Amino acid sequence: MGVREALLGLLCVQPAHGYDLKARYDSLIDPGRSLREPQVYATLNRLARDKLIDVVGEERGAGPVRRTYALTESGRRELERWLATAVQPAPHLHAELYTKVALTTLIGGSVTTLLDRQRQAHVQRMRELTPLRHSSEPSVAVLAEYALFHLEADLRWLEFTAARSTALERSFRIEESQ
Repeated sequence: MGVREALLGLLCVQPAHGYDLKARYDSLIDPGRSLREPQVYATLNRLARDKLIDVVGEERGAGPVRRTYALTESGRRELERWLATAVQPAPHLHAELYTKVALTTLIGGSVTTLLDRQRQAHVQRMRELTPLRHSSEPSVAVLAEYALFHLEADLRWLEFTAARSTALERSFRIEESQ
């Protein structure tokens, strides 16, 4: 998901300043990370250029001018189009972890060591996320569950791969010799 669509969605709720949008994004959309201010304002400038949002007010004070942004009808249609489009399922036939397994096998490294290290990293991340699933903030709890389910699927794949490491090594040797 892009920051662009998230800001359109947040502006669909109510007009807001860039600072307010950043705060809502950080707390509702991606609570584990903080969106950088330059990215917020660059995105807002592009949305305004593309006529998806308008500046509907300005406040001048001691600091920089605070602009209030609102969604245009074109912006609403773009948001509705994006919301109506199914998310492309994440798994692809190319994945960094698989690439590491393949290359480790090809160079004669220990796939077991790689998988153990990755398993430890996944379990550690799950420990960090587990308390969040009980958050009183529903958006945080739902996002934590989403991440945990993905990590659990990765762990199942690690076990599947570990059980087949010998066959995998043979397969790569055969492909390499051809």
